[in-house]
Amino acid sequence: MANYVRFRKADGSAGAGLLEGDNIRVIEYPFWENTKLTGETLALSAVRLLPPSEPRSIVCVGLNYSSHLGGRPAPDPPTLFHKPLSSIAGPGDNIVLPRNAGRVDPEGEIVIVIGKQAKGVSRADAASVIFGYTCGNDVSAREWQQADGQWWRAKGSDTFGIFGPSIVTGLQHDKIEMRTRVNGVEAQHGASDELIMDIPATVEWVSAVMTLLPGDIIYTGTPGSPQALSPGDVVEIEVTGAGVLRNTVVAG
Repeated sequence: MANYVRFRKADGSAGAGLLEGDNIRVIEYPFWENTKLTGETLALSAVRLLPPSEPRSIVCVGLNYSSHLGGRPAPDPPTLFHKPLSSIAGPGDNIVLPRNAGRVDPEGEIVIVIGKQAKGVSRADAASVIFGYTCGNDVSAREWQQADGQWWRAKGSDTFGIFGPSIVTGLQHDKIEMRTRVNGVEAQHGASDELIMDIPATVEWVSAVMTLLPGDIIYTGTPGSPQALSPGDVVEIEVTGAGVLRNTVVAG
């Protein structure tokens, strides 16, 4: 198991590395092509972590836990949608509540990070194109979600596509847990073996119709019933081995 991060130094330059405790061993980026060490080691405290990949597509699965369906049947076909790249935020960034959005919820999720170009990948071969997993927060404006036919603003507003802090490799797809905490209190708990459309099936379904590129990410769905956010709240998403994604809520 290894943890890959991207970071920005105090001089503004960006880099990538292997996170080992409180230190980062710098490597060349993109790290799914090679993991060549440069010989440089940085203190984690000396850099700011960035979203750990630079996706060209952000795909999300909706309604993928029975606990999130509220007794409704699972959608057939599955519900999928995209987030715009402008929604991306990373570790330590603020969650900005849009004006007039009404209720906004966090949605803690296990996020798949693609490591190889993938088109028409079978369920059996899905693991071969997955680089690893990270924490995700599919922030969602509920009133806009209910009002609109498409979820373009409900799930695509700036800072609504948060992921990080690291990409963890070497996990079994059906043995990943996710927890959401708001102000230190657990608000969600789920696991990958509870997904209605599991991780291999998700890769198969998505790659059947679109080409996934290295660095692309797939949010796999959220469990339970998240709570509404208010300015000042601190949201933490924790995924097995990937660390804790921590963000503070502010008014827009």
